Amino acid sequence: MFLSRFDGQLKLLVRSLMCGASGADRAVSVFHRQHRADPDMSLCRFIQTLCEDEVTCTETEARTLTVKPLVCLFPALFQQNLLTFIYLVHPVLPQTSVLHLLKCLRQDPHPNPWVTAMCRQLERSLGAHNEEPLYTPLCGQRLQELSQRLGGFGEPGGWKCLSGHPAESASQSTSGLSELGTQKKRKSSFVTLDSDGEEMVQRSKRMKMDVCDSEHVNAEEGSVHEETSERLERAAEELQPAPESPRDALPEHIKVSVLQIKELLESQTEWDQSSTDVFKVLNDCDPAQVEVLCSTLRFSDLPEHTLPKLCSSVLALSPDLSFSTAATLIKSLLLEKVLSLSEPASRCLVTTVTSLCSQYPRPICHALIGPVIEEKNIGNPQVELLNRLIEGCLDSHYRLLVLEMTFKVAWSEAVLSITHSLLDSKPDLNEELFTQFTEQLVNQSPQFKKSVKFAKMMLTVLTKYSSHVNAAHKHTLNGCLMLNETFLKKSLQAALKRITHT
Repeated sequence: MFLSRFDGQLKLLVRSLMCGASGADRAVSVFHRQHRADPDMSLCRFIQTLCEDEVTCTETEARTLTVKPLVCLFPALFQQNLLTFIYLVHPVLPQTSVLHLLKCLRQDPHPNPWVTAMCRQLERSLGAHNEEPLYTPLCGQRLQELSQRLGGFGEPGGWKCLSGHPAESASQSTSGLSELGTQKKRKSSFVTLDSDGEEMVQRSKRMKMDVCDSEHVNAEEGSVHEETSERLERAAEELQPAPESPRDALPEHIKVSVLQIKELLESQTEWDQSSTDVFKVLNDCDPAQVEVLCSTLRFSDLPEHTLPKLCSSVLALSPDLSFSTAATLIKSLLLEKVLSLSEPASRCLVTTVTSLCSQYPRPICHALIGPVIEEKNIGNPQVELLNRLIEGCLDSHYRLLVLEMTFKVAWSEAVLSITHSLLDSKPDLNEELFTQFTEQLVNQSPQFKKSVKFAKMMLTVLTKYSSHVNAAHKHTLNGCLMLNETFLKKSLQAALKRITHT
């Protein structure tokens, strides 16, 4: 319920800190991405909000109202993740803000021992000269008792690290235990046997059991420094200034939208009207900025099940996207997915392609269909998808545009299938375009003299487009038929012979 106190970016950070034991690592990752997108981003507002006073009701029977800093109302796990996160990134935070937050945490009447130890460790890291020990009073008492038990074993064969001073203070005992912890794997070597060897062995076993018991009591508190140091090293690498990239040139409002779109794409919730509004930034971008945005968000790597939702939001934009923006978006989003098909396209991919083609046919032709036709190694999955677009989404004008695209590439069996589909759809060919097509047939026919697909396409030309064939065309097409070596050769010659001219 406290999320409403934070705005968009900071809300994402709070959610990360609430993600269980991995919350601190997730928060570092989120902060790293936000910092890359907006190098001027500051966490001062985040810390300030956590330090704001909040009215709450006590958990006692009296149920009185009291005022506490907001951070004290979060669960202990959140506070632990928060302090670990701050420990990892504190070099880039204002020292006064961090110290103020630690002061607020101290107002908790029932502090968590881990939180207390971490606060003191942070104060030391910030040079606040906090001399209080990291362990709790109870832990200190147990350490003192352990020191007194081990004090008589200063002779050779005893525990050298804690020998000889049973009355030492708890802080001195802590130092001894630290040394003992580094030597515990070798502790059996400190015991020697004399004439009363069996008795010494028993005493040694009892002593070791006491040490293990103490280590168990202090395990969580004693591991704080080691754990956070390792995380700090990892975070330091992540927070290194990134090399300059094109996205650094994006205006601030576009950078914010990039983060919002990324959060939306990663969420598992249903999209609403606000989701559509996020994509309005596309109308504010020039072609270069759209390309950077698509690259930053890695649209080419999006899972296919997210495509229909994204497509619906784009199609709902008003006004429509410009040609260049739509073409860049379509290329980034779909081209790699279509070219990599090794089996029929999924329902999600087909839905997305056909929906975009219906509203943005020209960008689809130039950004998707044209590049696919130019690719040398396309197969049946690509042909099937393009034929579906030709038959169901493109009107005559755009079919002619695609047909002209086939004139500019070396034909293959796949291109033959696409061209045949275009001719079957009966686009409105003018005389000039039909002449270009017959010239293409002449140029391509030598390599397809045994191709049944080529022969069937020729038969379609001679039957469906007989009214377009003039004397010059007839002579040209007759030369193509002479090279044909398929079983359809006689049918082709008969169809050509039936064509007469007035």
